Amino acid sequence: MPARLIGATDTHRQGRPARASGRVGRVHDVPDHAEPSPTPNGVTHATRAGASRHRVQAVLVDFHGTLAQVEPAHDWVVAAAATCGVELERMRATALADRLLTAGRAGGPLPARVPPRLAELWADRDLYEHAHRAAYTGLAETVDAGIEGFAEALYERVLAPEGWVPYPDTAPVLTALRDAGIPVAVVSNIGFDIRPHFAAWGLADLVDAYALSYEVGRCKPDPGIFLRACGMLRVDPERTLMVGDTPADAGAVAAGCGVLVLPAAGPGRPSGLGTVLDLALPSP
Repeated sequence: MPARLIGATDTHRQGRPARASGRVGRVHDVPDHAEPSPTPNGVTHATRAGASRHRVQAVLVDFHGTLAQVEPAHDWVVAAAATCGVELERMRATALADRLLTAGRAGGPLPARVPPRLAELWADRDLYEHAHRAAYTGLAETVDAGIEGFAEALYERVLAPEGWVPYPDTAPVLTALRDAGIPVAVVSNIGFDIRPHFAAWGLADLVDAYALSYEVGRCKPDPGIFLRACGMLRVDPERTLMVGDTPADAGAVAAGCGVLVLPAAGPGRPSGLGTVLDLALPSP
């Protein structure tokens, strides 16, 4: 599926944000990420709709699925088990990874089922640090791995920069935006601080602000989180481009921003983020 640029004119008469794919609804009805679906030949295209690229003065960008992705599930499970003093055989690690993905992984697919005892925590996971940790460790505990402290170790791996992999085009695109004098804010539905991740990857100096849901108190697609990000950068929303990979990111249209929705990229593939440069940088 090609990338899609949604302008402020692409809204429903009721004032709802335009839909890029799937549906835009309550924030917790929208996945935290997009499943890998590589574009043909790795080529990403954008459909122009609305804002001119010469009007872009700032870029808002999603974290997971746009700038970085969680490490492969097998590696995640093996690394977490190792911190508990257990060396997993490949077949056991693969089986555990499959069961844990079904249960629900931070940065992974939505759980097949949320136990009633975790329902409130799950609903608040992107608004409070304690809820995020308790929800995901609780989901992991539904899988009996027979390893003491395993659920906590799995969650701690998500908090570590080593548990994530930046897309290969992340650093070049952020560098190009910085060189062009275009400020960048990361806008993410997340329940923990990702600033240490950018510092560990050597990207901290390329990001000007972070609008994280658990700090802002708003979750995408609520336009409030995008407006807060624009305020942090001191730019007009109408001159701002939001870049993401899910319908939740299209909520920025209601805040007055243009929105570029990228197709999901598989492990090791560019995310298509370079399309931003075609839209944000003036022609030579």
